[in-house]
Amino acid sequence: MKLNRSYLILTLILFITEVFIGIYLHDRLIRPFGGDLLVVILIYCLIKSFLNTPWLKTAVGTLIFSYIVEISQYFNLLSHLGLQNSKVAGILLGHSFSWGDMLCYTIGISIVMIIELIYSQPNNLPKTKII
Repeated sequence: MKLNRSYLILTLILFITEVFIGIYLHDRLIRPFGGDLLVVILIYCLIKSFLNTPWLKTAVGTLIFSYIVEISQYFNLLSHLGLQNSKVAGILLGHSFSWGDMLCYTIGISIVMIIELIYSQPNNLPKTKII
């Protein structure tokens, strides 16, 4: 376990963005879809901030976790746990299933995978000159 400052900074930026979206945006596009797209990237960056795991396994694991949370909404997990009135549980787990959310999670992780794939290629690293 080693702290990765780059991922930690991205995590903090994404968290602040999510809070901003949740508090100030009440539209029909960014709040419902942009927030879901960003949340999987936030979870991925949070994991990579503290664990040196392979990016592909981390991305797939994050996507599976997100799907499980969304499917738990379909089965009304909060009600089964007696947490339907808990604001915190509602924020963390959500209340209603949506195929659109599943699509947003998939797009968010696809963005992560494309970026990681680009940065994992040795030929795409910035060139530095040693004098």
